[in-house]
Amino acid sequence: MKSFIAAGIIVLAVSMTMMFTACDTKGPAEKAGEKIDQTVEKTTATLKDAGEKIEAGLKQ
Repeated sequence: MKSFIAAGIIVLAVSMTMMFTACDTKGPAEKAGEKIDQTVEKTTATLKDAGEKIEAGLKQ
């Protein structure tokens, strides 16, 4: 029984430590990653639109 209580306290302590050390501010790497994601999404949409236009042109 004591080992379960000790394990529970350890899990609680680790969880609280992780919660308090996590920060809301984004670092430069995270900001750069988001910009890359946005660029990839825009490029994908542009290529998809271009592909649809080419396909429509070939059908005529």
